Amino acid sequence: MTSGGGEASAGGGGKVACAAWIRRRDEKAAAARVFAAYGRAGAAGSPPAVEVLGFDSKECYLSPEPLARAVLGEGGPGDAPRGIAVHPAGDELVCATAKGCRLFKLIFEEFVVRIIPRDAPPLESVGPQKCLAFSTDGAKFAIGGEDGHLRIFHWPSMNVLLDEPKAHKSFRDMDISLDSEFLVSTSTDGSARIWKIDEGAPLVNLTRSSDEKIKCCRFSRDGMKPFLFCTVAKGSKVVTVVWNISDWKRIGYKRLLGKPISTLSVSLDGKYLALGSHDGDFCAVDVKKMEVSHWSKKAHLGSPVTSIEFCPTERIVLSTSNQWGAELTKLNVPADWKEWQVWLVLVALFLASAVLFYMFYERSDSFWNFPMGRNQPAKPWSVLKESPPVPEDQTPW
Repeated sequence: MTSGGGEASAGGGGKVACAAWIRRRDEKAAAARVFAAYGRAGAAGSPPAVEVLGFDSKECYLSPEPLARAVLGEGGPGDAPRGIAVHPAGDELVCATAKGCRLFKLIFEEFVVRIIPRDAPPLESVGPQKCLAFSTDGAKFAIGGEDGHLRIFHWPSMNVLLDEPKAHKSFRDMDISLDSEFLVSTSTDGSARIWKIDEGAPLVNLTRSSDEKIKCCRFSRDGMKPFLFCTVAKGSKVVTVVWNISDWKRIGYKRLLGKPISTLSVSLDGKYLALGSHDGDFCAVDVKKMEVSHWSKKAHLGSPVTSIEFCPTERIVLSTSNQWGAELTKLNVPADWKEWQVWLVLVALFLASAVLFYMFYERSDSFWNFPMGRNQPAKPWSVLKESPPVPEDQTPW
């Protein structure tokens, strides 16, 4: 099931250049609220802007009009959005432009959503950024520029943890590990590097042969044994390689999409990978089996898929391309167990165990059916009229 989200929504602006999910945890609500953030390019009479849209998970549908909108500039080429990163708490987002990055505060009230620009001097004049990423705990924020400059900040203080002007020739992709200890980055020249965030220094370069190019990278998210996934190209062939992050050695690879890959993503629970191609296809891969579970052909016909974002609560992805904007797709994968379903099964098992125990108790002739204490029948005595024995103390000691 696929529905277009790029051209039909949000007040007649330009195409959607970048997109991300927003997950809001409301103490009053039982479940998290989910929204989508769009970075929309400018069009005639409509400057570039950041938008927040409502999301209906049952219908796999984004609201046709934005709930909130903030203009990025007057419409010049330097104001066009290039990427979006949303803080895990869902209360802030950073939008990259050709000039630098813009910070916005997100305020969600009962019937109103507001986007408020905030000053962020360390981010505003850094130039065009290719990669943006918050750590899972929201305490760190990293940006990688087209000029190869890597910056890692402590959030929200924006104190600099790492500032490396020559990290790469030019950034290709970037990700932060689940425990916020490592950052992986890839370059347009095919190299890849691991950084130790707290130490603010490079740790190791991933090994590759002279004819291999490491393209996209993502850390695993399932909380089990941690891995690093990278797409590696060798001529016209592309494989997904898995690295063990304890020693940074390769432990396996598999050819999944079978064509040049433009983007890589991992679901919030770490169960699925998504790979997008240069001709507009994408697939979802079951990480446990490393097998393709869903395939969407021509989702962005003839245009490279620039990003794929997994919905935080549903098996739905939001993908973008420069030509077709944003597309919303419901994945054809096995349904996950809901929390209430797990509790229902546990309660049913408990009740079934109780019923079986009761039936065993009623029908068995065991020690537990012996009468106790005063209810015990008197022992019949012989015709010799023996005196009954003196009862012993009934305590177990």
